[in-house]
Amino acid sequence: MSDGASAIHTQMLTKDYGAGRGIFDLDLDVAEGEVFGFLGPNGAGKTTTIKLLMGLSHATRGAAAIFGLDADRDAVAVKKRVGYVPGELPQFGGWRGSEIVAYIAGLRGDVDDAAVEAISKRIDLDLGRKYREYSHGNKQKLALLLAFAPRAGLLILDEPTSGLDPLHQQEFYGLVRDARSRGATVFMSSHVLSEVEHVCDRVGIVREGHLATVGTLDQLTGIRAHHVRIEFADAVPADRLRALKGFDGLTIDGRRVAGLYRGSFDELLGAIAGARVATLESREPTLEEIFLSYYAT
Repeated sequence: MSDGASAIHTQMLTKDYGAGRGIFDLDLDVAEGEVFGFLGPNGAGKTTTIKLLMGLSHATRGAAAIFGLDADRDAVAVKKRVGYVPGELPQFGGWRGSEIVAYIAGLRGDVDDAAVEAISKRIDLDLGRKYREYSHGNKQKLALLLAFAPRAGLLILDEPTSGLDPLHQQEFYGLVRDARSRGATVFMSSHVLSEVEHVCDRVGIVREGHLATVGTLDQLTGIRAHHVRIEFADAVPADRLRALKGFDGLTIDGRRVAGLYRGSFDELLGAIAGARVATLESREPTLEEIFLSYYAT
C-alpha cells in the first residue's frame, strides 16, 4: 500500500480489543507538510491508532503506511523517519537528561547537538538533572526534545502538551509551526479542542473507536461550543435568548441562564444588551459534552 502524496495513509485500519474497544475501519490521509489534529475524548482510540502507526501494535485488519512504508512490516524504517512523543512516557530512572539524549542520539544517528541545545533552552529543560527528579512537566519536555531535535519528516505526538504549563504550551505551538515551515508533517492527538485550533490545518474527530468526521476547523464550526452561564441583576430577556440559534439546552431559572452555546458571541451580547448583567461566565466544555449534544442531533 502506498500513496506518494501522503505522509500517513490508512485503509480500513482496525484494532479490535473486544467489547467495542479499539479503533475500527479507519480510512485517513494526512498530506505531507500539514499539521493534522486527531481529536477525541479519552478512550476514543487515539493512542491505539498512534501505536498502530508506529508499529508498536499489530492491526486486527486493514493497513497503515508512513511515507509509503508499511507501518507494520517496515516498522524499523518508519521509526527512522518519525519523531515520536508517546502517550505513556518511558522510565529512565537515575539517568540524567543529557545521558538519555545521548542514548537516543546514538540509536537514531540524526540528532544534532545544536538542535538539542536550542530546543532545551527554548522549553527551559535542565538536561543535567536526573530523570527521576523531573516533574511530569519536565518529563514531557524531554519527550518533546527527543521528538523535535532529529528534525524528522513526520512528527507523531500523543497528547504532547500533557503536563505543560501555559507558557511552555505556547513554546510547543512554536515548535510545531517551525516544523511545518521546514516542510515537516505533524500528526498530534488531543482531547482539547482549543489546543488544535492553535496550529492544526485539519482535524479528524474520533469517537468510540470510529472516525466521526474530518475537515478544516472552518468546516467544523458547528462543533465549537462554550458553556455559558449568565446571572442578571433584574429581568431576564428570555424571549431574545430563546430566539438565539445554537443555544442548546437553554435553561432559565429565575435570574440565572445557562446552556451550551454554539453561536456568535456578538449575537449573544446583542440579545442581552440593555439588560443588567451581574455575572457572565464562559468555559470550554469537554469533548464528550460537545459530542453528546452535537452528534445526538
